[in-house]
Amino acid sequence: MFNALRMAALTAALAAASAGAFASTNGTAVYGKAVASANAQRTVTLTAATAGVNVDNGDTVEFKTASGERFTWHFDTLTGESAFQLAKIAPAGSVDPKVVVYVGANPLYR
Repeated sequence: MFNALRMAALTAALAAASAGAFASTNGTAVYGKAVASANAQRTVTLTAATAGVNVDNGDTVEFKTASGERFTWHFDTLTGESAFQLAKIAPAGSVDPKVVVYVGANPLYR
Protein backbone atom coordinates (compact mmCIF):
# COMPACT_ATOMS: atom_id res chain seq x y z
CA MET A 1 0.00 0.00 0.00
CA PHE A 2 2.80 2.43 0.92
CA ASN A 3 4.62 1.70 -2.36
CA ALA A 4 1.44 2.36 -4.33
CA LEU A 5 1.01 5.75 -2.65
CA ARG A 6 4.65 6.63 -3.24
CA MET A 7 4.36 5.64 -6.92
CA ALA A 8 1.17 7.73 -7.31
CA ALA A 9 2.88 10.77 -5.75
CA LEU A 10 5.92 10.35 -7.99
CA THR A 11 3.74 10.04 -11.10
CA ALA A 12 1.81 13.19 -10.18
CA ALA A 13 5.04 15.12 -9.59
CA LEU A 14 6.48 14.06 -12.94
CA ALA A 15 3.27 14.95 -14.75
CA ALA A 16 3.25 18.41 -13.19
CA ALA A 17 6.89 19.00 -14.07
CA SER A 18 6.47 17.92 -17.68
CA ALA A 19 3.34 20.06 -18.09
CA GLY A 20 5.39 23.10 -17.06
CA ALA A 21 7.92 22.33 -19.78
CA PHE A 22 5.24 22.64 -22.46
CA ALA A 23 3.47 25.74 -21.25
CA SER A 24 4.57 29.23 -20.49
CA THR A 25 2.90 32.30 -19.09
CA ASN A 26 2.66 33.96 -22.50
CA GLY A 27 1.71 30.79 -24.42
CA THR A 28 4.60 30.91 -26.88
CA ALA A 29 6.29 27.73 -25.63
CA VAL A 30 3.68 25.59 -27.37
CA TYR A 31 4.77 27.15 -30.68
CA GLY A 32 8.54 27.01 -30.21
CA LYS A 33 10.96 29.69 -29.12
CA ALA A 34 12.72 32.87 -30.18
CA VAL A 35 16.31 32.32 -31.28
CA ALA A 36 19.22 34.35 -32.61
CA SER A 37 18.98 35.41 -36.25
CA ALA A 38 22.21 33.55 -37.02
CA ASN A 39 20.23 30.29 -36.62
CA ALA A 40 17.71 31.14 -39.36
CA GLN A 41 17.41 28.68 -42.23
CA ARG A 42 15.44 31.17 -44.33
CA THR A 43 13.98 34.67 -44.24
CA VAL A 44 10.34 35.58 -44.87
CA THR A 45 9.49 39.18 -45.69
CA LEU A 46 5.99 40.11 -44.57
CA THR A 47 4.03 42.63 -46.64
CA ALA A 48 0.53 44.08 -46.38
CA ALA A 49 -0.58 41.33 -48.79
CA THR A 50 0.78 38.47 -46.68
CA ALA A 51 -2.11 36.32 -45.47
CA GLY A 52 -0.19 33.25 -44.36
CA VAL A 53 3.21 31.64 -44.06
CA ASN A 54 3.99 27.93 -44.49
CA VAL A 55 6.70 26.38 -42.33
CA ASP A 56 7.56 22.89 -41.14
CA ASN A 57 7.87 21.83 -37.54
CA GLY A 58 11.59 22.17 -36.75
CA ASP A 59 12.19 25.11 -39.13
CA THR A 60 13.98 28.22 -37.93
CA VAL A 61 12.73 31.29 -39.78
CA GLU A 62 13.66 34.95 -39.63
CA PHE A 63 10.69 37.25 -40.23
CA LYS A 64 11.16 40.76 -41.58
CA THR A 65 8.07 42.90 -40.97
CA ALA A 66 6.74 45.72 -43.14
CA SER A 67 7.93 48.19 -40.48
CA GLY A 68 11.49 46.84 -40.73
CA GLU A 69 11.49 44.85 -37.49
CA ARG A 70 13.07 41.41 -37.49
CA PHE A 71 12.56 38.41 -35.27
CA THR A 72 13.64 34.79 -35.58
CA TRP A 73 11.59 31.82 -34.46
CA HIS A 74 12.31 28.10 -34.14
CA PHE A 75 9.03 26.24 -34.69
CA ASP A 76 8.56 23.37 -32.28
CA THR A 77 4.85 22.74 -31.92
CA LEU A 78 3.37 20.08 -29.71
CA THR A 79 1.40 18.53 -32.57
CA GLY A 80 2.66 17.50 -35.97
CA GLU A 81 0.55 20.11 -37.75
CA SER A 82 -1.06 23.29 -36.54
CA ALA A 83 -2.02 26.83 -37.48
CA PHE A 84 -1.96 29.98 -35.37
CA GLN A 85 -1.73 33.74 -35.67
CA LEU A 86 1.81 34.97 -36.30
CA ALA A 87 1.09 37.87 -33.93
CA LYS A 88 1.17 35.38 -31.03
CA ILE A 89 4.94 34.99 -31.41
CA ALA A 90 5.88 38.33 -33.01
CA PRO A 91 6.92 41.46 -31.13
CA ALA A 92 3.80 43.32 -29.99
CA GLY A 93 2.16 45.34 -32.75
CA SER A 94 4.65 44.36 -35.47
CA VAL A 95 2.46 41.89 -37.39
CA ASP A 96 -1.12 42.05 -38.66
CA PRO A 97 -3.18 39.69 -36.48
CA LYS A 98 -4.77 38.24 -39.63
CA VAL A 99 -1.49 36.63 -40.77
CA VAL A 100 -1.58 32.90 -40.04
CA VAL A 101 1.37 30.50 -39.70
CA TYR A 102 0.67 27.02 -41.04
CA VAL A 103 3.03 24.51 -39.45
CA GLY A 104 3.38 21.24 -41.34
CA ALA A 105 4.77 18.01 -39.96
CA ASN A 106 8.56 17.76 -39.83
CA PRO A 107 9.66 16.04 -43.06
CA LEU A 108 12.24 14.00 -41.11
CA TYR A 109 9.42 12.14 -39.39
CA ARG A 110 7.01 11.63 -42.30
